[in-house]
Amino acid sequence: MAKSKSFHHGDLKRALMRAALEILDEDDVAGVTIRAVAKRAGVSHAAPANHFPDRRALLTTLAAEQFEWIFDAIQAGSSRDDLMPIDRIAVLFDVFLQFGLEHPYRYQLLWRYDLIDHDADILREPADRVYDFLTGEIGKIICRKTVDPDTVAVAIWSMMHGYLDLRMTGMFEDRQDIISGKPRAQAILSIISDYLEGLRAAP
Repeated sequence: MAKSKSFHHGDLKRALMRAALEILDEDDVAGVTIRAVAKRAGVSHAAPANHFPDRRALLTTLAAEQFEWIFDAIQAGSSRDDLMPIDRIAVLFDVFLQFGLEHPYRYQLLWRYDLIDHDADILREPADRVYDFLTGEIGKIICRKTVDPDTVAVAIWSMMHGYLDLRMTGMFEDRQDIISGKPRAQAILSIISDYLEGLRAAP
């Protein structure tokens, strides 16, 4: 029988998270169990208990790390001073699109309310930062008080995730818009931009 590895407290948690992410990428969320993660990390099946009392806690932490990564990527891509709010919304759209297409199992985990605890602070806080980024940029564009930025954010959020889900399932292909010649995702962003500009111009 292989000997279990020895880790310092913080090192063990990082090793477990790396193992969980590897398994998620390989086998989808069904393969991510406490026992499988412990085995991949080279520790006893009881070792994760101090960090993750159950599978839900493990998956919640894993999802939280993905939201942290997404937010950091959005911040990095939108840090230039010359970018307009619609440009920053485009960065958010692109980050989610690339993240979902390159890491479909990670993306799907973010919305598995049956498996993760969306009320946990560790998850809610980074998820809220991503959504608040969107509503904040929308608020910089919309001037009409009768339009709720959150309602607009829900519309854009739904369009973005709906398109990505259809791409991931193969229902939509990566085609070009026949009028503009732009890739479909960029054409969708142009429609969103025109919509937001219309709200700015409205009395």
